[in-house]
Amino acid sequence: MELKREYANGMNEQGDFDPSSPPPFRIADIRAAIPKQCWIKNPWRSMSYVFRDVSVVFALAAAAVYCNSWLFWPIYWFAQGTMFWAVFVLGHDCGHGSFSDNAILNSVVGHILHSSILVPYHGWRISHRTHHQNHGNVEKDESWVPMPENIYKKLDTSTRLLRFTVPFPLFAFPVYLWYRSPGKEGSHFNPYSNLFSPQERKLVMISTACWSTMAIILAYVSFTVGPSHMFKLYGIPYLIFVIWLDLVTYLHHHGHEQKLPWYRGKEWSYLRGGLTTVDRDYGLFNNIHHDIGTHVIHHLFPQIPHYHLVEATKAAKPVIGKFYWEPKKSGAVPFHLIKNLITSLAQDHYVSNSGDIVFYQTDLNLFQLLSLAKYE
Repeated sequence: MELKREYANGMNEQGDFDPSSPPPFRIADIRAAIPKQCWIKNPWRSMSYVFRDVSVVFALAAAAVYCNSWLFWPIYWFAQGTMFWAVFVLGHDCGHGSFSDNAILNSVVGHILHSSILVPYHGWRISHRTHHQNHGNVEKDESWVPMPENIYKKLDTSTRLLRFTVPFPLFAFPVYLWYRSPGKEGSHFNPYSNLFSPQERKLVMISTACWSTMAIILAYVSFTVGPSHMFKLYGIPYLIFVIWLDLVTYLHHHGHEQKLPWYRGKEWSYLRGGLTTVDRDYGLFNNIHHDIGTHVIHHLFPQIPHYHLVEATKAAKPVIGKFYWEPKKSGAVPFHLIKNLITSLAQDHYVSNSGDIVFYQTDLNLFQLLSLAKYE
């Protein structure tokens, strides 16, 4: 009886926890454990975060223009890039509908926030919805999906090095918006891309038009104040924002000390896929970027507002048990995550072409090249 109970709680026949085993609970059990107040969306509270973040963005820009000092510019670049990332997270909440119950408010705020940082709101929202609906599915997931071995083997050595060598993957987001990932086709700007249904084309056109308007505004301001000054004021913070986005989204699905499964076919379910996501502690940045590190509950229930995620996670952990991967406690700055990133990129290269439960495998030749580069 004891052995049967252990196996039902994710233990294999040897008594070790198996993260790929079917969980002994249902998603309804997790939902029932989350307090009712965690599901309540307060648009005034959501808007207060928008006002906070936008105010900081303008204050930083004003300070940079006023100081115009090389002592201040590096501080500004990091701080402003971090705030661009915080703005993105709020637009992301609009896309999930966790910002408010008002679809028009969500769309208007989402377009303003995302267009300001050159993200096509509906184009990205729709592909991100696909990611959530298929998280952990090798064949259908959308974000940082592992390549099957046959696709990986078609990449030349230089492409492999670019994809798996820091810092190059941390600048992948703009390329992804235009071309998606290896093995996938389409663009977040093209309404006729296979990312979108015919009913969604008008929405994508609107977002692409908003993105284009922002690009024109930036070009005009650049012409007015000079491209060098505009690059310092907007361009470098944008690159810092992209680094934040790629770092956080990658580490929420990769880099755990224990290799986690990916699924195909009948072995995949919404719950099992969601349980392969990983929470992260970002130290003092947790509050700045709206607790995006509480990622497991967000993936399972994206309609929960970000300001309730910590409480919801705490309530759900007793139900999830060992299927919840407790994040390593961070200092003020999450330097510990750099090791997770580098180790994962050096080892997590592709998955098997077959099998309904698969784990990342390592290209030993690439691993040796990356190891040599690290010590040169």
